[in-house]
Amino acid sequence: MISRLQGKLLSRDATCVEVETSGGVVYEVEVPITVLQGLPSPGGSVELRTLQVVTENSIALYGFSNAHERLLFQKLLTATGVGAKLALAMMSTYSAERLVRALVEKDSTALQQVSGIGKKKAEKIALDLADKVADLAIVTPVVDGATGGAQDAVQALVNLGYSFSVADTAVRAVLEDEVPDSTEELVRRALSAT
Repeated sequence: MISRLQGKLLSRDATCVEVETSGGVVYEVEVPITVLQGLPSPGGSVELRTLQVVTENSIALYGFSNAHERLLFQKLLTATGVGAKLALAMMSTYSAERLVRALVEKDSTALQQVSGIGKKKAEKIALDLADKVADLAIVTPVVDGATGGAQDAVQALVNLGYSFSVADTAVRAVLEDEVPDSTEELVRRALSAT
């Protein structure tokens, strides 16, 4: 199993990045928006904690900034009806700290903000995971302002009347090129992209 990946960032798009190791092997890694925002421009050095997920139809590598995010992703996969794509969407919608809090508090309203989760599914996921992630509520590191900027930008666009999926796509499109200096600038650029 590939648990950590270190190398040069070759490319980044809305959902994944390519990382070239010192041995010349290039890995495609799917990442949540919170991780994408924290990555350098192509050409920079990166280190990701990874989890390889094998299904009947695919083998995919998922990347995270730290071991706590990776552990949360693993726990999300244990819930009934939660696959890797939905777990990634959950971690793109909220920081690890906020997502854990929503699960522990069984905040189904917050979970419904994730694309693909309705009321019943949100309640079921919260019931399945509340106890499983309670230990992460204590040890999840505080997310710095830079990582939370993408989530704040998406929320700002939602507050302006855009659907979550449109807002998320617009913010991801801006982050593909570079990370703006502030959340306000990120919102401005995302608005011009919609």
